[in-house]
Amino acid sequence: QVQLVESGGGLVQAGGSLRLSCVASGRTFSPYAMGWFRQAPGKEREFVAGISWSGGSTYYADSVKGRFIISRDNAKITTLYLQMNSLKPEDTAVYYCVADRTLDYRAWNPSYWGQGTQVTVSS
Repeated sequence: QVQLVESGGGLVQAGGSLRLSCVASGRTFSPYAMGWFRQAPGKEREFVAGISWSGGSTYYADSVKGRFIISRDNAKITTLYLQMNSLKPEDTAVYYCVADRTLDYRAWNPSYWGQGTQVTVSS
């Protein structure tokens, strides 16, 4: 079983930055691709960014490309990060950390999800 715990959400003004973190644990947690999804009020959940186990491959939704950076640290405890810059009000959503053995960013339905962390961007 895999457990994912997010942190780092909050309230920020438009143009500001936030950094989300996700700590992964589990007896057999490797090698897993990881990523972030988000869900805004009244909208469907959408892919934001994904990263391979080694970190050598990254993928982004067009809406966040050039503003968000996904990274991970696999030393001792696997931790996933999402650096969010130049935030916009439309980035307001609950952000979920996800993990799975494979990553197909075009049609990804990850097996494991965190509980989510709220990000609110004020105008």
